[in-house]
Amino acid sequence: MPAGLIHNPVLPGFHPDPSIVRVADTYYVATSTFEWLPGVPVHRSADLAHWEPAGHILDRPDLVDLRGVADSAGVWAASLSYHDGLFWLAYSIVRTTGHPFKDVDNYLITAPSVEGPWTAPVFLNSSGFDPSLFHDEDGRTWLLNIQWDARDGRPSFAGIVLQEYDREQRRLTGRPRTILTHEELVEGPNVYRREGWYYLMLAHGGTGWNHGILMARSRSLDGPYELDPHGNLMTTRHTWQAPLLKAGHGELVETPEGEWYIAHLASRPVDTEDGPRSILGRETCIEKIVWTDDGWPRLEHGGTEPRVTVPGPLPATAAPAVAPAAGGAERDDFDATTLDGSWCTLRVPADPSWLSLTDRPGQLRLSGRQSLHSRFEQSLVARRLNSVRCEARTVVDFRPDHFTQAAGLICWYDTSTYFYLRVTHEAARGRILGLVENDAGAYREHPATDVDVDGWPAIHLRARFDAADLRLSASPDGLCWQDIGPVLDASRLSDDYGDALRFTGAFVGLCAQDLNGTRRPAYFDHFELKDR
Repeated sequence: MPAGLIHNPVLPGFHPDPSIVRVADTYYVATSTFEWLPGVPVHRSADLAHWEPAGHILDRPDLVDLRGVADSAGVWAASLSYHDGLFWLAYSIVRTTGHPFKDVDNYLITAPSVEGPWTAPVFLNSSGFDPSLFHDEDGRTWLLNIQWDARDGRPSFAGIVLQEYDREQRRLTGRPRTILTHEELVEGPNVYRREGWYYLMLAHGGTGWNHGILMARSRSLDGPYELDPHGNLMTTRHTWQAPLLKAGHGELVETPEGEWYIAHLASRPVDTEDGPRSILGRETCIEKIVWTDDGWPRLEHGGTEPRVTVPGPLPATAAPAVAPAAGGAERDDFDATTLDGSWCTLRVPADPSWLSLTDRPGQLRLSGRQSLHSRFEQSLVARRLNSVRCEARTVVDFRPDHFTQAAGLICWYDTSTYFYLRVTHEAARGRILGLVENDAGAYREHPATDVDVDGWPAIHLRARFDAADLRLSASPDGLCWQDIGPVLDASRLSDDYGDALRFTGAFVGLCAQDLNGTRRPAYFDHFELKDR
């Protein structure tokens, strides 16, 4: 039977650093979540083309504590493997970013099923991020990660280190060994064994426009490793025209029929006057791999650029009926008692102290807490954007009585960059609706956009994305809309805007603040996010 087709990205929107594993006839992909919770979503597939959510791994407070972590810190590059009847997840929690230090702790958890229950975390080390496990044929398990070097005048990336993990003692044993260094930045190490060779896969050149994947190999696990003389297995560093850019950070998987594929990240930027910007962040893609006669992997089509359409594995099966892969249902009427898996919160999990779906059945209650700049206790829930041409809508019932209280529709990148269509209170006017923005740390309110809404029967809010353009509007009835503020630059909500390290892609969602600490509630009747 001929193979089907894989259409990239298979997980659109913010789904970076994919880690792939096959167990029997099912493939699983885990992706990074940084400061968002629940952490590390998993998707599963029978054919590499059609994916459905399989839950989140880091969904308990004992598994991850992100209070106070910096923007784009938190859970980095989790690596999923399967061995001896267990799923294994190695993951980093990064608390300090920037230069020169990276305060990072690496952990390991295991479970009999990808749905859990997951064990309490085992601390591994703090030497650097991007941990992965290699389970060798002799039954031994090894940890790989990068070694970070904060010393002045030294390269920050000091090589790939290897150390044995003692499964009985549940700890690392022996001394770490540096198995590869490189003059350019290399990270995301993963080892595979094939036909007598140990293959070391590396993310290369950073996670931006210069990104790529390098391969090295050795007859011995601890090296020495020789780099592939071909150069990058995958990269788009030489072009701005490919439909999938920033390609890199991947993992290999072998099908039951002996074919090979790679799950990797890439982005689909929009063009702006200031160059391309990746509003959707880094997305998960699949590409087919073949092996040369002398034992090196190559992209099946012969080049180094990933493709939008890729031949699927043999034998092809009928496309299964699966749930939406990434974005959730178009409309959430908040009829359930818990949020579905497409919703994310910042740094702290959703709990009844600030979020409820039962106070008013069919509505979401957010109790106002800290400001949008807080790294501790925000009342914010959001969904990934998975299209740059989409529309978000909601209806909010919010009765503030002080200027410190606000609630509304948020278009979010991080605490430094967002657009906020919010209802608040002004003593002389009552409830007002207006625009607030934070532009790479430059906070600004737009009083000229404020609209009196005390007399409105309902407050409908809308955000329309059209590539780099964003229009915010409001309506008393959901039929007659008025724009609030000018056309905004949606490309600011991208990995490529500003000077700071940014890794998380754009989100749109709902939030509430009460800086007086009285936890004024806001009630949202529904939330709709659909392509246009």
